[in-house]
Amino acid sequence: MIIDTHCHIDLYPNPRKVLQDCVKANITILAMTNLPSHFEMGHSHFQSLKNIRLALGMHPLMADSHKREFDIFLKNIDKTSYIGEVGLDFSKEGIATKDIQIHTFSKILKKVSGHKKILSIHSRKAEKEVLHLLIENNIQSAIFHWYSGGLNLIDDISKAGYFFSINPAMIKSASGRKIISKIPKEFILTETDGPFIYTNDVPIQPGQTQTVIAFLAKEWTVSDDEVKKIIYSNFVNIIQRLK
Repeated sequence: MIIDTHCHIDLYPNPRKVLQDCVKANITILAMTNLPSHFEMGHSHFQSLKNIRLALGMHPLMADSHKREFDIFLKNIDKTSYIGEVGLDFSKEGIATKDIQIHTFSKILKKVSGHKKILSIHSRKAEKEVLHLLIENNIQSAIFHWYSGGLNLIDDISKAGYFFSINPAMIKSASGRKIISKIPKEFILTETDGPFIYTNDVPIQPGQTQTVIAFLAKEWTVSDDEVKKIIYSNFVNIIQRLK
């Protein structure tokens, strides 16, 4: 089974066709949105699908829209078990809206605390703050998407029971490979983050995780099939938290 735990189907040029192709290929996908209004637009197209779920998001880099969109977030929160993409971004791109981001993310975590939800987390340059807020709000199920923080924090994230989703871009850099080698295999999932990653100047398609599987097989000295079994088992483990 192909598992893609972080992909933005709604941001492809022809999302309807991409969704149809994913259904035909029997790919399991957690599809992110960047704002609650985007979730509202897409929800009806995903509602009847078995293996593809639409997540309710509030992207930290869209902080200027957070206040306007928060009521829409609350209105839709019971329509899905998946929350994403949410989190914090304290990079040069996001640092100017740091206070807004923290305010929004904290409100989201308070709202979902105690409810059976799986969160897909953006944490660039804010990994410690994100982890602190997740633990403080007793969040049970979270996936750190495209983690790029310090190696020392990986143990703390794993001990809290949180997962990491790995994409093809991560295996191309030395820092990304170091991060992957540090993550316990029982906390690794696969993602594409399409369409933001490119292969041969073409946006990666949902479910194109083959290079990640091959890298992990070499890293763990097991077969590709064994890696797929581990990823599937990890995915089942986090999904079971919704029951």
